[in-house]
Amino acid sequence: MAKGNVRKRTKKREKKTVSHGVLYIHSTFNNTVITMTDKNGNVLTWCAGGVVGFKGSRKSTPFAAQLAAEKVLKDSETFGIQTIDIRVKGPGAGRESAIRSVGSARFKVKSIKDITPIPHNGCRPKRKRRV
Repeated sequence: MAKGNVRKRTKKREKKTVSHGVLYIHSTFNNTVITMTDKNGNVLTWCAGGVVGFKGSRKSTPFAAQLAAEKVLKDSETFGIQTIDIRVKGPGAGRESAIRSVGSARFKVKSIKDITPIPHNGCRPKRKRRV
């Protein structure tokens, strides 16, 4: 007996419900990447300056970071998040504007932490130039 067109039944994906999230803002000189995770570090949603529609040097602007943050916050409402921790990393221009856009959203911010890596002695410097 031939098994021609047999369809497999797939389970419907359940929506995750998370009450507390962690918002990571990674801001470099070229782009700003914003990621929403649960407390275990599993990514729920993310966005960047390029995803919002900016190209080239406009990805690194505060306005691109603000739009990316608003998109992440809008997408994370579907997960039922009420409180968030904010972790900011990097020296870029989009840091402040991304944090300000979080303040205008309906989430309760528990903490804002700077996790920018700081070298405690750094790499070995280049050799002295001989002329």
